This record gives sequence, C-alpha cells and structure tokens, in this order.
Amino acid sequence: MPEHTRHTMRMIASLCTLLALSACSSLEPRPSSSTPAPVIATASAWHDDVVRISNGSDNTQRREAIVHLLSAAGIDAIEHPFATERHAGTNLVAPVSGDTISPLLLLGAHFDKVDVGDGVTDNASGSAVVLELARRFRQSPLQHHRVAVAFWDLEEKGLLGANAYVTGDNEKPALYVNFDIFGWGDTLWMMVQGSGHPLALATDAAAQARGIGLSAGEKYPPTDHLAFHKAGWPAVSFSLLDADEIEPLLQVFSRGKPARMPKVMEVIHSQNDRLDQLAPDQVETAIDAVEAAFRAWDAGRR
Repeated sequence: MPEHTRHTMRMIASLCTLLALSACSSLEPRPSSSTPAPVIATASAWHDDVVRISNGSDNTQRREAIVHLLSAAGIDAIEHPFATERHAGTNLVAPVSGDTISPLLLLGAHFDKVDVGDGVTDNASGSAVVLELARRFRQSPLQHHRVAVAFWDLEEKGLLGANAYVTGDNEKPALYVNFDIFGWGDTLWMMVQGSGHPLALATDAAAQARGIGLSAGEKYPPTDHLAFHKAGWPAVSFSLLDADEIEPLLQVFSRGKPARMPKVMEVIHSQNDRLDQLAPDQVETAIDAVEAAFRAWDAGRR
C-alpha cells in the first residue's frame, strides 16, 4: 500500500477515533519437467519465506532474499533497474513455466517497505504468496498459459516499480494478478472490474470448497494493479483479511467514520507490522484456493 496513501489515511483516522494510529521484452519461460511432480505447500514454507524477506534491513536485502529463494526453486530472476527524477529502484521478473507461444499470466507483489516496522504484512506476505505459487506452477505448469512472476520495488513511493514495467519495453500479459496484504484472514478480497470475471467465478468456487469467503468487486485500496489499469492492461488484485475488516477499511478510504478501526490499519506502516500478527494456517488455505482458481480459470481458457 503506497506510503502517501497511508499518510492520508492516518489523518482521516485521527478524526475518526481517539486511538492514535502509527505512521500510517517478451518473457521466455524456463523449461519445465515433462513429468511435473505435484507440490504440497505448507504454512511453514510460506512463513519461512516471509521471515527471509522481512529480515532484510532495507529493500536491497529484501530483493536479494527473493532472488535466493527463486534460485533455490530453480527459477532465475532478471533484474530490471529503473529510475525517476527522485528515486531509483530495481524490479525482479522471472519466467516460471509454460510454452513460449502461450499467453502470459503474470503474478506479482511489491517487496519494498516503509521505514517503520518490518514490512511483514506489507508486503513480505504478498511476496511470499507469489514465491509459493511460482514453486507450484514451476513443478506443475498450467495447461494454456505461461507463468511469470514479478516483484516490484518502490510501491510505497507511488507504484513506481509496476509503473516502470508497464511503461517500459515489456510484454503485456493476458492477465496480471497482484498480491498485497496477505497475512491473516477468513476472506479473500479480490479487486476485479465488472461482474462475472472468469477468475472471480473460479475463485468463488475454490474458496467455498475450502470454507473461506470471497469479497470481489471494484472497491479496493490502491496498489500495483492500478499501474496496469492506467495502461489499459488487464489486472486484478488479491488480499487476505477477516471479513469484518473490509467495510471499515473502505470507509476509511472514503473518508467515513468506521465504528472501529480494522486490524490491518493498526498493523501496516507501523511497529506492529511484525511476524506475530500472521496466521499461517489461514494463509495456507487461501493459497490453496487461489492456486485451484488459477487452474480452473486456465482450463477454461482454451
């Protein structure tokens, strides 16, 4: 979630509550095995990735941790440096699996953090989801799509990394799927434009089968999917939260007055953004649902 947006929300929240909130290109795929083995993810694997990323003292070390984790999975990351008038950063893009002629499914998350806190929920959690999905699709590729993953730098400075990708000489994906804030919760929150999106329908079925909820719609906080939308590129975004956090969070963004501040607003961009806030078992269930949704969506895109 961008730093300037969080700052605005802190000002809004201060008017709403007596509680003080804290500083608020074509991609060529790697060859895949002809007999891919299924991947059984564990909550500890996702959690271990979050630990590795959030242990980085700065964005460079966080990026290096992701490069190492991708390499351990047999996936080579390509660095994409970029610069604006005020900032310089480096994105990572990594082909995962699929035939060159297949349309591209791009999964992504930002890895950078603000100065305060450990950047665990925002957004080592989302980066670790993308890493886990990369492992799964590396070993058991989709039938009709190539898969690549991207890790964006400087989202907190205004979606700069994602914007650098869409404005550079890079391939337009058939769909970009973003992950931001994915540390606990009973409900997948999906930003999707329009009703009846095939991936939303597949996600609803997969979530129901696993006993978790889905809240899908256009109302959603600003994050890297917006850079794709502004370029006219198809994109959706996922978060994982408790169902009772979504409406209060939307009220904050619309300058309303929620009856209580949602947990996520008390965690991100603060000293509370620590590992002890996470619920790995809930995240494991949500990752399983998202993977199943991708596979059902892919199977229907012949």
